[in-house]
Amino acid sequence: MKSITQLPTIKGIEQIYTGCLAQGAYYIQSKGEVAIIDPLREVEPYIEKAEKDNAKIKYIFETHFHADFVSGHLTLAKKTGASIVFGPTANPSFEATIAEDNQEFKVGDFTIKVLHTPGHTMESSTYLLKDKNGKDLAIFSGDTLFLGDVGRPDLAQKAASMTQEELAGMLFESLRNKIMPLADDVIVFPAHGAGSACGKNMMKETVDTLGNQKKMNYALRADMTKEEFIKEVTDGLAPPPLYFPLNVKMNKEGYDDLDEVLLRGTRELSPDAFETAANETGAIVLDVRHQNDFVKGHIPRSVFIGIDGGFAPWAGALIADTAQPILIVAPQGREKETVTRLSRVGFDNTLGFLKGGFEAWKSAGKETDTLKSISAETFKDQLLSQNIPVFDVRKESEYLSSHVKEAQLTSLDFLNDHLSAFPKEKDFYLYCAGGYRSVIAASILKARGIHNIIDVAGGYAHIKKTEIPVAEATCPSTIKQ
Repeated sequence: MKSITQLPTIKGIEQIYTGCLAQGAYYIQSKGEVAIIDPLREVEPYIEKAEKDNAKIKYIFETHFHADFVSGHLTLAKKTGASIVFGPTANPSFEATIAEDNQEFKVGDFTIKVLHTPGHTMESSTYLLKDKNGKDLAIFSGDTLFLGDVGRPDLAQKAASMTQEELAGMLFESLRNKIMPLADDVIVFPAHGAGSACGKNMMKETVDTLGNQKKMNYALRADMTKEEFIKEVTDGLAPPPLYFPLNVKMNKEGYDDLDEVLLRGTRELSPDAFETAANETGAIVLDVRHQNDFVKGHIPRSVFIGIDGGFAPWAGALIADTAQPILIVAPQGREKETVTRLSRVGFDNTLGFLKGGFEAWKSAGKETDTLKSISAETFKDQLLSQNIPVFDVRKESEYLSSHVKEAQLTSLDFLNDHLSAFPKEKDFYLYCAGGYRSVIAASILKARGIHNIIDVAGGYAHIKKTEIPVAEATCPSTIKQ
């Protein structure tokens, strides 16, 4: 969930970091005026904070049209009367201020200057914060500059009618001309941290000085040529999640208020009503309990994505279509949280949740299913005595580092592209790093009629503790993205 960190070095600035999205929003307050940068979908915390500070939200600054989450700019503007501000070239379908490069906005004693920094997207802008004396204090860099990385230049190719190499070249110029000339003591507040799909090499820290980034960020090397930058920034980019363009569309064109989404999504459904809704609407039954609970028993053909893992990004990557109807099986008391977190990545078509959870489903005598799961020790014994196929659903980088010798790579990120790789009748093993992703993968396979799965509980973390032969620093054996 969200954590709010007071940054004592700059009074009046708070970073609101949401770990499950690896996303940073910002609250800036001075003399009763507030600016919010890149707000989350649920806006009440910002409003409550401003009321507590006896302040008024004056501006909502968006660094760009986000792809990995739905911003709260429209709802926040509606509820507060604040002006939405985008950088140059933005063309939203709603009323907003489209700032000019170097245009300045006053927030109490602070001045926020717009630096147009295209490259990640064409409208991408960095907001430079100045104090009352005109001293540069901080930059809110959006997806232009991360800590340890820069924004990927391949997401806006279609909209910009440019190649990723051309966008990377623009990003190079933006960094060199707008950001790197700033003083080393300027603080960098990025839109994302480690774990976000918007970059590939981000640090776990969420705040740093620009001077330190100039020293250690590969993309800010002073002696780097434009050609070197383009090559390094575009090298090794994995395909973006399929829900990204849909989130951009929502951020650009509009969406339902979260209140309406919650009203629909938190309807209590009895087991009979739940079953009827699933049959009549074609909804995905999404089970967000712990993987151990799902393994022991679940609704047939339901998909597992646990609320306590990388929930929203995995839902976005694997369900993909944000219009897909969804029915929820959740731990008691976490239904609203589930609907809220789905809405953050654009899944607004939640139809309700199973009242009483899975236990109510069982008590009603409904059909149930289980997933065969074994320990790493049992896996070792069976692997040594039988010739059963093994599949590794981790990321390619994890697989390349070390994997079970017999394992084939079928990354969860692209599982839907590799369904033909799995045997339809012969049993096979499935593992990930810690047991979360393998159960997600198993649930998807079972929903598609593949039931001959043996999950390795605890994943590679437990496998390494046995003496199962592993391979290190090799190429993927069969499956490539």
